[in-house]
Amino acid sequence: MTTDTQTGRARPEAIKAVPVRHPGRWVAIAVLAVLAAMFLHLIFTNDRFNWHFIFVSIGGGKRGVLFTGPVLEGLRGTLLLTVLSMVIGVVLGVVIAIMRLSPNPVLSSVAWLYTWVFRAVPRLVLAILFGNLGILWDRIGFGLPFDSQIGNLFGVHDLNAQFFSIKATDLLSGFVAGVLALALSEAAYMAEIVRAGIQSVDPGQAEAASALGMSRGQVLRRIVLPQAMRVIVPPTGNETIAMVKDTSLVAFVPVTFELFFQLQAISSRTFIVLPVLIAACLWYLIICSVLMIVQFFVERHFGRGYGASGKAKMRLRGIAAEQGGKL
Repeated sequence: MTTDTQTGRARPEAIKAVPVRHPGRWVAIAVLAVLAAMFLHLIFTNDRFNWHFIFVSIGGGKRGVLFTGPVLEGLRGTLLLTVLSMVIGVVLGVVIAIMRLSPNPVLSSVAWLYTWVFRAVPRLVLAILFGNLGILWDRIGFGLPFDSQIGNLFGVHDLNAQFFSIKATDLLSGFVAGVLALALSEAAYMAEIVRAGIQSVDPGQAEAASALGMSRGQVLRRIVLPQAMRVIVPPTGNETIAMVKDTSLVAFVPVTFELFFQLQAISSRTFIVLPVLIAACLWYLIICSVLMIVQFFVERHFGRGYGASGKAKMRLRGIAAEQGGKL
């Protein structure tokens, strides 16, 4: 204890702070370092990875399996499958979510039934099922239903009231079947995501907008959905990344111009398995990494004004506006 010369009071001594020790952290770092060294040693010393086959040459060519023409064509097919499936899934999911929240019991029941079915059936089973739907019909047409039965009723045995028809196998091609399977399954998950986002918005805001004379559609588009996007965007980004990986399931339909199908074809032709699977992992890793970066910026855009930092910025802007200045 020391004495203050001016007041004569005893002053406490300065606190000698001792940093908290964390020996467990250093043990964990050491274990991780050893495991990382073992992994790198395995990668760079085991010739069975065959990095030359992946990056440099394949069958005497100048390009590795990662950059061959069929693989790049399959990459474009995978991206197209992802985009189409997600666009259809998101649009249909929004419609189903609105139906699920509708006060109409028929619409709500139909939406619940849809989500129940398509969330329960695995996507691989759906892809194979849609790929074999052509068994049900020879041709799919648009026109008067039950035309043959109606013709027999009036004694006309060759009545054809179909305005347009196409072979079922041509309409339900492998690509179309794959898109339908992935999109319809995704719509069920997106419906639940959108429903959770809509329900996260304070219902008082919708009531206030309705009191101002806005229609239900205007309230949904201008008030509810913009605020719900903060909740909808993160799981939607995760679903998009998952969709990139799930496109590999349509190789069993089969969809020939798809990344995993093309890599499997190379593996069957060259009898080289592990390097081809590593090439597939590398491509999926690249695509998903890009999507993760995009997701980060989209989340940051829709998350402005929320959270501790967002509220602090909004308060600073409000103070600056009151003072006539600009921060």
